[in-house]
Amino acid sequence: MKDKFSILVSGCGSIGMRHLRNLKTLGVENLAVCDPDKASMDASGVRSFDDLSKALKEVKPDIVFICSPTKCHVEQAIKAAEFGAHVFIEKPLSYTLDGTQELENTANKNGVITMVGCNMRFHHGHATIKKLIDAGRIGKVISARIQTGSYLPSWRLKADYRLSYSSDQESGGAVLDCIHEICLALWYFGPAKILHSEVISADSIGIPVDGLAEILLKHDCGVLSSVHLNFIQRDRRRLCQIIGTEGSLYWDWEKGAVDLYGKDGSKEESFLEPPGWDANSMFLLEAEHFLSAVENGVESCFPVSAGIEALKIALEARLSRVGASARRATSDE
Repeated sequence: MKDKFSILVSGCGSIGMRHLRNLKTLGVENLAVCDPDKASMDASGVRSFDDLSKALKEVKPDIVFICSPTKCHVEQAIKAAEFGAHVFIEKPLSYTLDGTQELENTANKNGVITMVGCNMRFHHGHATIKKLIDAGRIGKVISARIQTGSYLPSWRLKADYRLSYSSDQESGGAVLDCIHEICLALWYFGPAKILHSEVISADSIGIPVDGLAEILLKHDCGVLSSVHLNFIQRDRRRLCQIIGTEGSLYWDWEKGAVDLYGKDGSKEESFLEPPGWDANSMFLLEAEHFLSAVENGVESCFPVSAGIEALKIALEARLSRVGASARRATSDE
């Protein structure tokens, strides 16, 4: 059925173009894009529009991928859901809760299947960790450390990061941009509340947003998880550590393996990435999952309702940057 879908991609930035390429790889032929920037649309190589309402009316898409700047996500997703199109929304769902419940209600009313971008769930490392946790390989989980760190100026070398949505005071910042690790914590261990969070600004790279955050979560199941997010460190690191009553799990993006340590403290097994695995593999699997959910009429693994819960955690964590600013202003006096 994938070749029968009509899909509109709204937003022709780097992630929008990635999804477009992957949809073609998955056999989707009826594709169109929407973006106010003509050069971006021309580069897509498919039918293009500069207005979403016009695109919805003329393309009549079965599915819309929302890959526009964060500030546009909810408004565009509601418009697509009102049209009756199934909606994939890139992360983060939004930068505010405003309109998110309306989006969920509209989708439910119109039988629209939704999914918020969660490509890290489809990474071999994190998917393996989830399977091992669920299989009880390390006993009952006690605590976890999930972290990501990278350098925003190196993300998109052809664009000035200071002019990107990542640098926007309302919708940017490391907490929202790196929300994947929050989503992973909730996926692994379920609902949680913030015990404490601290944020450091991105002054070191010259932008007025949160650049680093430490978030301590207490999950309803009793697990204590520590989430570290930053886009101000020069090197790139993505790590995960899970401590259980019967062992531990370690994953390192650079190493490309999940290591399982058993009761005696020694390494029992390493789960290596399969041959040919690369970073785009998880995006392909993510898109394939969503198309399959639409084709079979079932809920996706990360619908808007789950995206809202992750967003609530992120927004609460961001509030600590207000407190940090106040403390810094007081100390300067």
